[in-house]
Amino acid sequence: AARLCSGVGGEAEAAGGAGAMLRHLARKLRASGPVTVAEYMREALTNPGQGYYTRRGGVGESGDFITSPEISQVFGELIGIWYISEWMAMGKPSTFQLVELGPGRGTLTEDILRVFKQLSSVLSKCDVSVHLVEVSPKLSEIQAVMLTGGKAQPSPEDESAYMKGISKTGIPIFWYRDIQDVPAGYSFYLAHEFFDALPIHKFQRTEKGWREVLVDIDPEVPDQLRFVLSPSRTPATQNFIQPEETRDHVEVCPEAGVIVQRLASRIEKDGGAALVADYGHDGTKTDTFRGFRNHKLHDVLSAPGTADLTADVDFSYLRKMAQGKTATLGPIKQREFLKNMGIDLRLQVLLQNSGDTATREQLLHSYDMLMNPEKMGDCFNFFALLPHHRLVHPDKKDKPESKSPLPPVAGFNELLLK
Repeated sequence: AARLCSGVGGEAEAAGGAGAMLRHLARKLRASGPVTVAEYMREALTNPGQGYYTRRGGVGESGDFITSPEISQVFGELIGIWYISEWMAMGKPSTFQLVELGPGRGTLTEDILRVFKQLSSVLSKCDVSVHLVEVSPKLSEIQAVMLTGGKAQPSPEDESAYMKGISKTGIPIFWYRDIQDVPAGYSFYLAHEFFDALPIHKFQRTEKGWREVLVDIDPEVPDQLRFVLSPSRTPATQNFIQPEETRDHVEVCPEAGVIVQRLASRIEKDGGAALVADYGHDGTKTDTFRGFRNHKLHDVLSAPGTADLTADVDFSYLRKMAQGKTATLGPIKQREFLKNMGIDLRLQVLLQNSGDTATREQLLHSYDMLMNPEKMGDCFNFFALLPHHRLVHPDKKDKPESKSPLPPVAGFNELLLK
């Protein structure tokens, strides 16, 4: 639903780019045979010359899809409150690294930083910094303009960040190409519509057992792509299909598994939490691979490099890949999470403070977009990784009466506004 909003453009530019990417893929397929869906996605989205994200990265009204922060400032504000609520529940540590993976245009970070500024008295003794993991040169420029007013500078070669600046609210911001480059330390991680764009492998159950779905050139129609099944088991089939799997079609995203392992290890070692917001399921769906261009569904194999390719996140897989290093909460539906975070109260305040009808209508429209089960309310989910001690006192087992009760986790329980 988020990505199916009205929009415009870039058809001519898209058509030009599509030809080059398709020719590149066709040469590759003729030379070395079919590729996995994961390899196809990686080429179409992040190929340095013609990849969708590296070249365009169409987020927002004029792009190919709109995300929740682009719809309403309230979304980012409530996430900002979630981080502060968790920081307080964990005893107000003296440093606070906010690390966002794939920050889009920077809208979400900007909304969160506005909350941090409004609550600066609470954060006054805390060393706050922002760390953005972004591979797209184009998007990092857009983020720098939005967050620093364009005052970001390239970092020296020997630093792990490739760019740095100071936010309009006075907080240091750093940019990295990989989560591995982000400094260790007490961190809160954010992945909003990040995991859904990572490459997936697709598998189909057949009479001969599991086969991987591959992308190949169509011998009947030159320069047209088609899906084929691998003639035998591939390494991915052996590694990623669980023996207890009951579905006939499965999508697995190994890169998401690796990133969740890294997040879980960091949280276990340094503390903090991770919040994942994305559309997905808990190990129940089958075929969710789709494309978006100009806010409309787009054939995934047509004009590669000109459309956003995406697949629903399998939260049961993320939970498994945390390997028990952290506790996990969710997934819960976006409307439940935002309701628990106090979106209704925030809406009332904004409506009371807005003088004109157009603003009020926009507020109600964006609230409906975020909360309506038919729109984004049910298809988006929230999922969190937290240190085990956040949910269970280490010595609770021995002396159940000795500790005060732990504060509930906001969003997954009702937020207690003090």
